[in-house]
Amino acid sequence: MISFKDALQLVLDQHSKFGTETVPLSDSLHRILAKDVFADRDFPPFNRSTKDGIAIDYKAVENGRLSFEIKGTLPAGEPTIPFVESDSCIEIMTGAVVPYETDTIVMYEEVEIKDDIATITKIPHQGQNIHRKGSDHKKGDIVLSKNCVITAAEIGVLATVGKSEVCVRKLPRVAIISTGNELVEVEEFPLLHQIRSSNSHSLVGLLQQLKIKPLRLHIPDDMDLLRQKLDYLLDEMDILILSGGVSRGKFDFLPRVFNELGVDSIFHRVAQRPGKPFWFGVKKEKSCVVFSFPGNPVSTFVNFHLYFLPWFYHSAGIEQVPGIVKLAENHENHTNLTIFKGVELSMEDGCLYAHAVENTGSGDLVYLTRISGFVILEPMEQSYKKGSLVPFIATKHILGI
Repeated sequence: MISFKDALQLVLDQHSKFGTETVPLSDSLHRILAKDVFADRDFPPFNRSTKDGIAIDYKAVENGRLSFEIKGTLPAGEPTIPFVESDSCIEIMTGAVVPYETDTIVMYEEVEIKDDIATITKIPHQGQNIHRKGSDHKKGDIVLSKNCVITAAEIGVLATVGKSEVCVRKLPRVAIISTGNELVEVEEFPLLHQIRSSNSHSLVGLLQQLKIKPLRLHIPDDMDLLRQKLDYLLDEMDILILSGGVSRGKFDFLPRVFNELGVDSIFHRVAQRPGKPFWFGVKKEKSCVVFSFPGNPVSTFVNFHLYFLPWFYHSAGIEQVPGIVKLAENHENHTNLTIFKGVELSMEDGCLYAHAVENTGSGDLVYLTRISGFVILEPMEQSYKKGSLVPFIATKHILGI
């Protein structure tokens, strides 16, 4: 049995490359950008007014002039208009191109207008209320770096620079496999000795958040059937994620089957709670990575966040860093296991506090809906005092904080 830190490093060492593809901008949300994106022109591309008001030549103010004849109106989205005399002004709207001969915008709140004469009521500063051409980014600047997750903000930038198509990392081919004779499908009514399959559906949901559309299937506890199905999937898929069949029970066949199919075992069993009976392996000639999680729902859920997500992002060139939170209660860990404690977060005095959420065991699915994520309690730490800083792994987006 190896430590959590050693297990995670061994998983990351087996990173994969899936290549790149081009997708429409409308399909790029939550994909991983594969190439740097450059500004196709200066931003802003012209001197832009940031206020509604009048555009003037500041030299007139320096010469004592405060009243200006209005010579025209310039809305956003229209070419600039000529500016003829320094004793005149142009009414200008927010976002409009500042006339070349002007250098200062005085907003309407500081101007009185009567009979097409604008009189300034507050002395302006030269250059005020103008967003200068190229002041944000110059043509050719990198505006988005590769290996970032595309969110709504990145989509806005991609649209601004004219990227109707986006080069992204390809998504891996993933199969989710549940095992066990006790499982029935969601629409079935289970007998007393049966339960509905839930882990595979949770895993599908987690993968869909990454835009991965996995194959989902169930294989009963039958050695020949497991061998036949897994042999095919190892050839067809980049990743297998399994739930169940890796503990020490008489029907936990998976480690033996994978050995017979030529899958190299990297490790089996990790000094952690929950999720100890985790089996990880690779079939190198097929470049297929196998994550075989224990069958308890909490264990599967935890291990997905501890191992698969870091592996996926590491393979895409993104390094995940755990957050840091303060403990809201005292905790102890006298074991040789790394403990992942489910918590709910609150904001107090500008700090994030982690409040422990109790569960009834590794099969408590409802518990997973009540937590924001897990704090990491290192092995053989005598005690953690309230207010101690500990690593935090989020499992859901935290709203209102």
